[in-house]
Amino acid sequence: MKYNGRYPIFDLSRIRAYPLATRQNKVRWTELTHPQDVLAAAPATAEIREAVAPVAQAIRRARANDWPVVLFTGAHVLKNGFGPLIIDWMQRGVITLYAVNTAGTIHDFELALIGETSENVPNVLGRGEFGMAYEFCYINEAIREGNRRALGYGESLSRMIADDEFREAVLKRVWREGAPRAFAHPEISVLNASAATGVPVTVHAVIGGDVIDQHPSFDGEAKGGTSGRDFLIFVEHIRRFRRGGVLINMGSAVIGPEVFLKSVSMVCNVGDVLSSNLVTADFDIRPFQPEAMTNERHFGYYFRDQKSVVTRIPQAFGGRGYYVQGDQLVTFPELFRQVAG
Repeated sequence: MKYNGRYPIFDLSRIRAYPLATRQNKVRWTELTHPQDVLAAAPATAEIREAVAPVAQAIRRARANDWPVVLFTGAHVLKNGFGPLIIDWMQRGVITLYAVNTAGTIHDFELALIGETSENVPNVLGRGEFGMAYEFCYINEAIREGNRRALGYGESLSRMIADDEFREAVLKRVWREGAPRAFAHPEISVLNASAATGVPVTVHAVIGGDVIDQHPSFDGEAKGGTSGRDFLIFVEHIRRFRRGGVLINMGSAVIGPEVFLKSVSMVCNVGDVLSSNLVTADFDIRPFQPEAMTNERHFGYYFRDQKSVVTRIPQAFGGRGYYVQGDQLVTFPELFRQVAG
């Protein structure tokens, strides 16, 4: 990136990268969780089943009434192998929008490209190799190309995987000998499923928080521009909550709750007040203390997911907020099982 200011900046051209296929990873495509795995497994404990039940019921009711269902997750939902469950929900029309941080799309990209993801950070950090796989320039170039075409972040990555013309436009600028030209496992990619189903994937990015920002190919203008468009796609989708709908926040402690909060404020500002049929649900592993949500002296007050998603937003419109405490390795499959009926 060009810089004409007064302060010294890091020289990205000094960065050394290695082929992604040579990296040791903790997750392989053969280990992902598929719908048939969930439906064949034993259900969760009675406590988890009871906590999940009203959320699953709200999702079924929302889709029966053609109300939106939004799933907002952190990266671990994809890293933990639940991409096939999200794909199934897209294909069956269970969710109407999937929102995620940039790290989630990096896991999805790696799985689609080579069938593996999740490097062992402690083993490589001291060698300066964490996040330094060469193929991350594919992502940076995809969002740069998407920015040229005034697209969003999610659609740019979706097109790189699913659209031959777009992918070639990316590869002609960044491909080098020995690097892959095709995605080995597009069928397990949520981004690819977005292109096939038309269910939007909106990507809510930060600058400096992702491994793709470490590379000479990093373009902050492109990252901000494409993610900014995704934010507006998300806000427009929240306008559909005027009649009712469900938002599920799973594993996003800050970005998801804050994006949702600002979106709600924006749609109300233009006169689209959310319905009392609004249902929100937050899935996380921390205990929930409702009495802390109005006590600024309590540390729990600053848990954005519990304060905004479970409490403030649904209460503002007479809706209902739920908190499901537990390991998402258990709670998400249980939610999937109950929604399937």
